[in-house]
Amino acid sequence: MPTMDINEIMRLLPHRYPFLLVDRVLECEVGQRIKAVKNVTLNEPFFQGHFPGYPVMPGVLVIEAMAQVSAILAYVTRGERHDARSLLFFAGIDDARFKRPVFPGDQLVLESVELNVVRSVFKFAARASVGGELVAEARLMAAVRDVQA
Repeated sequence: MPTMDINEIMRLLPHRYPFLLVDRVLECEVGQRIKAVKNVTLNEPFFQGHFPGYPVMPGVLVIEAMAQVSAILAYVTRGERHDARSLLFFAGIDDARFKRPVFPGDQLVLESVELNVVRSVFKFAARASVGGELVAEARLMAAVRDVQA
């Protein structure tokens, strides 16, 4: 599958500003792997309080960005997107490790590999890097669940 711009990403994911943390998909192999970017700017609302005078992207948001990229891969693999009847929910995280902070001006490169799919539960190995340097990595799990709008 070719690259995806923000419009295609928003067709796949239910997230919106300020919680949409993926700007562009660079590569996507259905059922295999995905590579995307998040351009981190000082305009991000979380920088006002994390931390004044030393802005650092919260680690939980780095994990969330990896989860969103993994969700894009899951939706593309299923040939579906979110709708009023079901959503893909973050279901678990294992072996999370943070290696270095992320600062305004960084381009966060997000990669995820699909490890396993059983029924509607997906497992991924995800990582984030800046300038080729590892920022964070984790094993993530997501599950499709019915919702009532």
